[in-house]
Amino acid sequence: MKYRNIFLSDIHLGTPGCQAELLLDFMKHHEAENYFLVGDIVDAWRIGRKGSNWPQAHNDVVQAFLSRAHDGASVYLIPGNHDEFLRSYLGTHFGGIEVVMNAEFTALDGKRYLVTHGDQYDSVVVHAKWLAHLGDSAYNFMLWLNTRINKLRHLWGGQYWSLSKWAKHQVKQAVNFISEYENVLTAEARRGGYDGVICGHIHSAAIRPMDGLLYVNTGDWVESCTAVVEAADGRLVLIDWAKITREKQFRNRRNKLRRRGRQQEEESTSGPTRADREHDHLEKS
Repeated sequence: MKYRNIFLSDIHLGTPGCQAELLLDFMKHHEAENYFLVGDIVDAWRIGRKGSNWPQAHNDVVQAFLSRAHDGASVYLIPGNHDEFLRSYLGTHFGGIEVVMNAEFTALDGKRYLVTHGDQYDSVVVHAKWLAHLGDSAYNFMLWLNTRINKLRHLWGGQYWSLSKWAKHQVKQAVNFISEYENVLTAEARRGGYDGVICGHIHSAAIRPMDGLLYVNTGDWVESCTAVVEAADGRLVLIDWAKITREKQFRNRRNKLRRRGRQQEEESTSGPTRADREHDHLEKS
C-alpha cells in the first residue's frame, strides 16, 4: 500500500522488547511519501546498560528508513524522552532524515495537526525523571514476565496476551494518567489553533474525537505494533499490524488443515493411502 503519510513512534530500538521484525514486515507492505517518526525510536536509556539488545534486525530498521529517505521520501524524526540526546541536533540531517522538535501536518481534508512525542506534557517525565526511570524498569520487567507467560499460553493454544496493557486498564491510576495525558495534549493543540494532535509516548494507540478535536496516538512497536496512516480522503487510520499478522497466520493454519483434511478424504475414497502404498513397496522389495 502507498500512502501520503505514515506515523510511527516508540519503536525502542536497542531493547529486547522491540518488535523489529514485525516493523520490517510492515514497511515491506507499506510505503509513503512522508514518514513521521514520533519519538523514542532509539532507546538511549537502555543502550550500553545490562539488558540492552541490538541485533541485526535493529540495524535493518535504521537502514530501511535511510533507504526510504534516499529514494526520495521525506523522513522527520521527532525525539522523545528515550532518545532526547537527539534534541541537540535539531535541524540536522542524518542520511536524509531530518531531526525536528515538533512538526505541523496538514491532511488532504485541510485539517491541521500538531505532531509531537508528548513527553513534554508528562509531569512525571518533566518534574521527576528518577520516577520515570523507575517506571521504565518496572515496565521492562513486565515485558520480561509477559514473554514467559505467553510461552506457556502458546503451549496451551492460547492467543498472545499483554500483561502491561491489562495492567493499564485495571489500575485506576494508570487509567487516570492516560486520560489526563490525552486532555493535556488536546488542550495544547487547541491553544495552537490545530484541529488535532498526533503523539506517542504512552504506548496506548488510539484515534478518538475529544471536545471537537481529534486525538491520535500512534501506539508502539513493543507490544501493540501499530501505525497511523493518512487515507486517500485525508482521514487518519490506525493499522494494528500485530493483529493483522496474527489473523493471517490463523487463516494460513486453517487453510493448511483444510487442505490436509481434503487430501486425507480423497485418499480414503480413491484407494490405498500413501502409507499403504509405501508399505506394499517395502513388502515387495
